[in-house]
Amino acid sequence: MAATLSLEPAGRSCWDEPLSIAVRGLAPEQPVTLRAALRDEKGALFRAHARYRADAAGELDLARAPALGGSFAGLEPMGLLWAMEPDRPHWRLVKRDVQTPFVVELEVLDGHEPDGGRLLARAVHERHFMAPGVRRVPVREGRVRGTLFLPPEPGPFPGIIDLFGVGGGLLEYRASLLAGKGFAVMALAYYNYEDLPKSMETMRMEYFEEAVNYLRSHPEVKGPGIGLLGISKGGELGLAMASFLKGITAAVIINGSVAAVGNTIYYKDETVPPVTILKNRVKMTKDGLKDVRMTTTGRVSSMPMRSPNACRPMGRRSPRSSATQKQGTILSLLTSHCAALACTSWWVPISPLEGSLGPMPWPSWMHGSNSRLSSTNSWVVRVRECPLKYNLLYGGLGGKVQINTL
Repeated sequence: MAATLSLEPAGRSCWDEPLSIAVRGLAPEQPVTLRAALRDEKGALFRAHARYRADAAGELDLARAPALGGSFAGLEPMGLLWAMEPDRPHWRLVKRDVQTPFVVELEVLDGHEPDGGRLLARAVHERHFMAPGVRRVPVREGRVRGTLFLPPEPGPFPGIIDLFGVGGGLLEYRASLLAGKGFAVMALAYYNYEDLPKSMETMRMEYFEEAVNYLRSHPEVKGPGIGLLGISKGGELGLAMASFLKGITAAVIINGSVAAVGNTIYYKDETVPPVTILKNRVKMTKDGLKDVRMTTTGRVSSMPMRSPNACRPMGRRSPRSSATQKQGTILSLLTSHCAALACTSWWVPISPLEGSLGPMPWPSWMHGSNSRLSSTNSWVVRVRECPLKYNLLYGGLGGKVQINTL
């Protein structure tokens, strides 16, 4: 009996959808190696492998069988996907064109040699970023540049603005996936894209206000408020938007700073200058590389200082400069606007598709094991299929929040 590789769903699935992987027709307790590979849009190869042993009936179900080694170990049903690493050092897996899928090749090899075993079975699977029927609408309204993704069925839907971080441009993969969950999501560019500014030295909230007003007034967006989803610099800007702008009732901030970092934020007659680096704590080595000194707590003391009143209630300001006070009001104002949906304390796991620098484990909501520390030395929240991100947004937009953590 020939071995067969079974995938469920068969043929295609969405990138954030669980994929069941099983092998049948093996010899009892046969040792095998499973391999997975895909190429990104620039031709870079990402691969992972794991060693397994079939059960007494000659079957192997990755939902029940632990990996015995390889790119990962233990019970990891989606390990072959989240553990993929690039052949190029420090290369990120980024989806630029969400209208095409990543094509994943999966193979079953005899024995525990990832490159030397006899090929027993093979399957090809497409991982898509737009669920069937999701609508993609380019946005060129006034100064606003972005892409709006709408679910297949008639609206109105809860509205979300999606912001990414340093590098600029327009990334759509998160917005396209969220649209498949019933949200109207606008992936918003804010610099280094088309006729937008090429740098982010200054950030003017009027541009983001125009984007908020556009989305709120869209006929397929359910009001009265919208949500924000931001990572890194996009998270920092999300906090500023929720602090200064009207109509924002939910926010999920992923590894975003609670103060302006590296650029000045302007809104009408308000100015939020950036925090500075403690240059006396940074020195250059003979190789020209920066060397940082650690504090007694183990933190890098050359990182930008957060304002001392950043997490205090309004009214308890530190007797510092007005700039420091304004920096410290961003988080406080956000908690006033968004109540329990102010999520700087909820650190959602990030993946190579969400801004990490180079290969690292994908989050548990992609069905992998993730114990990575966030950039603030807080442990990430371990979530299955990311209900935290979806439900916090949904709850802030008028739905019922239900958080299911592992």
